[in-house]
Amino acid sequence: MVTRAESAAVTRRALLDAAAELLDLGGPEAVTLREVGARAGVSRGAPYRHFAGKDSLLTAVVTESWERIGDQVHALRTDPALSASEKLRGALHTLVGVGRDQPHLYQMLFRRRGHRPEELGEGLDRVRRQLCGPAGDAVADRVRAAGRFQDEFLAIVADLVGERNARHYGALLLAGAHGIADMELSGHLDTGKLRTTADELVDTLVRMVADAGETT
Repeated sequence: MVTRAESAAVTRRALLDAAAELLDLGGPEAVTLREVGARAGVSRGAPYRHFAGKDSLLTAVVTESWERIGDQVHALRTDPALSASEKLRGALHTLVGVGRDQPHLYQMLFRRRGHRPEELGEGLDRVRRQLCGPAGDAVADRVRAAGRFQDEFLAIVADLVGERNARHYGALLLAGAHGIADMELSGHLDTGKLRTTADELVDTLVRMVADAGETT
């Protein structure tokens, strides 16, 4: 016999999957609780019993995505068969791959703080957590998931350039990967003038950082 908790978990999973599909198809504007419920095949009221609104639903989708990316980077970091450069290359390709395959999700992963009501600052976040409970917790979960990815990524970078320089080069690499993903998505890398690819640029970034690590 299926328990109420198990049934609720199945419904929540269906809602999250439906929201992720709609986000991929049409961006955040395509995600409404009514459309998500219809796509998931649940009652009209079901989405509202699991999520306070569209923002909390999208926050949950983003959180799961950061967790998945963090798992992938962790697997790379702990793979004894890979060199430090190969681990870094794999981590960067993971990020660029999300931008390539799921551009709407990618934009949400790196959206500016304060862009949505739930992100207006740490002070307000604390107030929201006290007043709203689950909504504030959802934002905290997303922050933790993104932070875990950063920790895993910085650990890979540290293997190449040392702990002291990891944050500096980590920021440089993430900025580079973000720019590469944006340029590939906009088609600028396919122009006759640039004559390069995202993969070639990632390889160049890795070589530059590896070389810098050897001189530090």
